[in-house]
Amino acid sequence: MAKVLVVTSGKGGVGKTTSTAALGAALAQQGEKVVVVDFDVGLRNLDLIMGAERRVVFDLINVVQGVAKLSQALIRDKRLENLWLLPASQTRDKDALTDEGVRLVIEDLRTKFDWVLCDSPAGIERGATLAMRYADEAVIVANPEVSSVRDADRIIGMLDSKTAKAEKGEQVKKHVLITRYDTGRATRGEMLNIDDILEILATPLLGIIPESQDVLRASNVGSPVTLNNAASTPARAYADAARRLNGESVAMIVPAERKSFMGRLLGRRAA
Repeated sequence: MAKVLVVTSGKGGVGKTTSTAALGAALAQQGEKVVVVDFDVGLRNLDLIMGAERRVVFDLINVVQGVAKLSQALIRDKRLENLWLLPASQTRDKDALTDEGVRLVIEDLRTKFDWVLCDSPAGIERGATLAMRYADEAVIVANPEVSSVRDADRIIGMLDSKTAKAEKGEQVKKHVLITRYDTGRATRGEMLNIDDILEILATPLLGIIPESQDVLRASNVGSPVTLNNAASTPARAYADAARRLNGESVAMIVPAERKSFMGRLLGRRAA
């Protein structure tokens, strides 16, 4: 039976969809059979980052409402044969999702995959609560800024109260993924450092993804960064995070500060 993992955040724009695609691809590269599910009904973007926007025929809402079978809506990745996408609808709203419909889809997916990654819409409204409703684990994505971390803390509270596991007295296993981290800016006090974030959230750290143009470039060509440039720093960070999800003990690396060419040149002159 699959593990169901929700990738969620309180604040929008933190890299949640990018992280869902990157982690899903990394898990598939490690031999797992993975499906990524877009719960952001009306604002779907996961199909774009997966490079499958032209292949969408049926979507999650069609399956929930019985218009299409799950097998008709699932899109197999062209690069990895064990990676699949279940897209969201772009023409409906989140009210089209029902608790029972989501439960049945998740139960079906559990029997077919090793991992089910649910890309949640940002915030605390219906779409987000349904995305996390049947999760076994959660990745809370946060940028190193006060508003993002505060909103992430609120999401942690929801995971502890509004999930099926919580209603049974059980806990959703939670991990924090810090994205867009810049060591230099954190050192200068321009953003929160890792210790500050972990003290506020009191949740285990899954990974630290550095600020990098590699992530943007990958998204623009419709590819998870872990597939587009596997040797890049963010791709390696996501791959390590995926290994940790699978129970491996992997050393946590804080991204080093990247100096510009002029910065390196001036540094050498000063020396």
